[in-house]
Amino acid sequence: MIDIRKLKELVKLMVENELSELDLRDQSETVTIKRGNENEPVIYHAPAAAPAAAPAAAAAPAADASDSGSADADAGLIPIESPMVGTFYTKPNPESPVFVNVGDQVGPDSVVCLVEAMKVFNEIKAEKSGTIAKMCVNDGDAVEFGQPLFLIKPN
Repeated sequence: MIDIRKLKELVKLMVENELSELDLRDQSETVTIKRGNENEPVIYHAPAAAPAAAPAAAAAPAADASDSGSADADAGLIPIESPMVGTFYTKPNPESPVFVNVGDQVGPDSVVCLVEAMKVFNEIKAEKSGTIAKMCVNDGDAVEFGQPLFLIKPN
């Protein structure tokens, strides 16, 4: 059986080098690791459970209360949505500056945040051009697939 430390190191190397598949073989072991490609994000789906549903339900009223007054202000803005379930981070590590702030210009290849899923940190790109108009999530918050992370005003 493969050592879990070796497996974690291989996954880290794949992420750092943007590899989508790795196939290693020797006399005693064969290891094949595949990642989803950038055009088709890998979606991690956890089974629905009562504890997972409770925080989402608790957060929904607060979001609705704050959005009710700004619904008109958000008209015409385009969301940058989370491609997966995970934890949202505004910067690559605690000592680094944030990827983007409200008012920053972004392009399709601009990294706007990280979403960590299963101990893998995934860079989220804007995929659109415009100006960051609103941040919809706080650093360290859990996010769902399709949840708006930012709203941008298109150029």
